[in-house]
Amino acid sequence: MPYAADNLRGLRRVRASSRKSLVEIDRFARTLPSDASIAEFQKSLPGYLKANDWRALLDAIAHAHKTAKPIFWMLGAHVLKCGLSPIILEMMELGLVDLLAFNGAGAVHDLEIAYLGRTSEDVATGLRHGQFGMAADTARWFARGVSAAKKKNCGLGEGLGRSIITAHPPHASLSVLARAMARGIPALIFPAIGAEIVAQHPEFDGAGVGATAHLDFKILAKECRALHRGGVVLHFGSAVILPEVFLKALSVARNRTRVEGLVTANFDMIQHYRPNTNVVTRPTLHTGKGYSFTGHHELMIPLLAWSIKARLGM
Repeated sequence: MPYAADNLRGLRRVRASSRKSLVEIDRFARTLPSDASIAEFQKSLPGYLKANDWRALLDAIAHAHKTAKPIFWMLGAHVLKCGLSPIILEMMELGLVDLLAFNGAGAVHDLEIAYLGRTSEDVATGLRHGQFGMAADTARWFARGVSAAKKKNCGLGEGLGRSIITAHPPHASLSVLARAMARGIPALIFPAIGAEIVAQHPEFDGAGVGATAHLDFKILAKECRALHRGGVVLHFGSAVILPEVFLKALSVARNRTRVEGLVTANFDMIQHYRPNTNVVTRPTLHTGKGYSFTGHHELMIPLLAWSIKARLGM
């Protein structure tokens, strides 16, 4: 015997014209001519979802810049591997970067870019013969930076930047760490012992790396205190290290002073738990606003930088 079915008669229905609708044509996207500017592109976006988040983030960055609130850029190594150093350097020159944070691999790539003009090895091929990460000169360049940090009693990022400036390698102009050092911008390095290729080498000074990286952590904790009411934290592609470090540094800052109303954004190819929890959600809970954007760095970072410049009329 077949199951009984509802005949749908007697339902309480409404007119579509009287119903609240979440989408309306006044907020649709607009088409653009092929020679449109980035400002026109932003205005043409639909008034929904991530397009609204994009505009809100640009507004927050513009507000931070105009009111002298800090803008932090936390960069996973992939950002430099994608050839995006010139974009970050330009943002620094325009006064749109007040602090940089890298994982250890980011520092390695920056060093190799400065000294060699190239970076990123074929891991699978090298691993097969035990040659992955065995570049002796890279280990020496890193060790030189650790030594400089110890001598100057400064953080690891500053020490690496100083060592690049002193050595003046052929591509030093493309070093984010060197430029940060020259411009007085804190550039902080948070390596994981054993996770970076330099840890495989006899030149690696574990105690020195630990001490100078811990100093970078304390610098980050102090700088986080300035994020109150309008500071912006931009995070790109570090799945674990930087979100965890940032959360602890923010906790230290909030232990000393109020840090509320900050704006955070996570950019990545795949949305991961820790960046969304430790950068987007927890730091802005009950106060501030967090955003997440999914896309490839080699597309999203140039688009973001171009959009910021247009928003500020630069």
